[in-house]
Amino acid sequence: MSGRGVEEVQIAISPYRICPLGAHIDHQGGAVLAMTIDKGILLGFVPSGDTQVVLRSGQFKGEVRFRVDETQHPRHSIGKKGEILADDSSKLQEECNWGNYARGALYALTSRGNKITQGIIGYICGSEGLDSSGLSSSAAVGIAYLLALESTNHLMVSPTENIEYDQYIENEYLGLRNGILDQSAILLSSQGCLTFMNCKTKEHKLVHPPKLPKTHKTESQKAYKILLAFSGLKHALTTSSGYNRRVAECQEAARIILNASGNNKLEPILSNVQPEDYEAHKSQLEPHLAKRAEHYFSESMRVIKGAEAWASGKLEDFGKLVSASGLSSISKYESGCEPLIQLYEIILRAPGVFGTRFSGAGFRGCCLAFVDADRADEAASFVREEYRKVQPKFASQINDKEVMICGAGDCARVI
Repeated sequence: MSGRGVEEVQIAISPYRICPLGAHIDHQGGAVLAMTIDKGILLGFVPSGDTQVVLRSGQFKGEVRFRVDETQHPRHSIGKKGEILADDSSKLQEECNWGNYARGALYALTSRGNKITQGIIGYICGSEGLDSSGLSSSAAVGIAYLLALESTNHLMVSPTENIEYDQYIENEYLGLRNGILDQSAILLSSQGCLTFMNCKTKEHKLVHPPKLPKTHKTESQKAYKILLAFSGLKHALTTSSGYNRRVAECQEAARIILNASGNNKLEPILSNVQPEDYEAHKSQLEPHLAKRAEHYFSESMRVIKGAEAWASGKLEDFGKLVSASGLSSISKYESGCEPLIQLYEIILRAPGVFGTRFSGAGFRGCCLAFVDADRADEAASFVREEYRKVQPKFASQINDKEVMICGAGDCARVI
């Protein structure tokens, strides 16, 4: 594309993330546990030498061209009730507008006062079969473009700043009302560790597994792999009202309890609700709002217990918490659909599985599971065969990688 030598090419590596615990509470300022996997986005790029940005994709057709000195405008509008309306409302538009994340990266950087004078020539691709799968592929793409533009323009940007920039891409430019979980996990993770993140204070810490002598073996120190099983359901979050509606319901539950407890001046998010106030006033919530709040507080406790289990090397205990999170996402947060719920239930029965839950927002995509490394292939075969029995149509729409095994990853970086 550029005519440059291989030695001039830089590569932005932006891994996908999983969130074993902390489902659906990041947007409420809750604490979450996340980690990256060894699959993700690769963006090979060179400086364009001028203001042009020229991009091609391994997933989508065509070529994206724009200039860094062009003014970028948000790709969504505001509805009559204040709701965010995304402009990209179909798969066709998604394919035609795949360059929006690159434009959004430019928008985020320049909106925050960064001087961008040089573009890039780049080729971007994701791990096969993992786009639109509930593994934060959108955040990974945005971060890859941020890193490339920053490197090309010699900007020194911290991971914390890039978390804000990527959230700006998704919230302000694309109109998705998500939190900072995806960006934080991708930018802050470390190999083999869980990243504990307080999404309200934005504080984070790494939760390391215990370091034991090589000769020390116990039941709680089993090697693990990460199993990903795909439902065959794909659509963009910005085209679904389910995600944004759940966020609004959590906020409404918080508003009611804060008003009842005399804290109406606080932002209506559930992390501002004290557990004792929740217990005292939860009877005022309508049934569906009560379920959302119950999920938030029970999931917050699972995050704390999960960090303790991981640090102690108790993978089986950790897995039980992951599965409990999955059940709460179904019964209390009421995410999921028949194919995804069936997939979750199948994985629970698979050999060697410690725990499983939905990955991503839970309205499409896949399930993740922690599985005994020695039984990973056996578990994958079981899940593949059983899912094909109950959902032959959806199973036929995905390739032979409908169930895959991967390992833990590292943070996003440029090499």
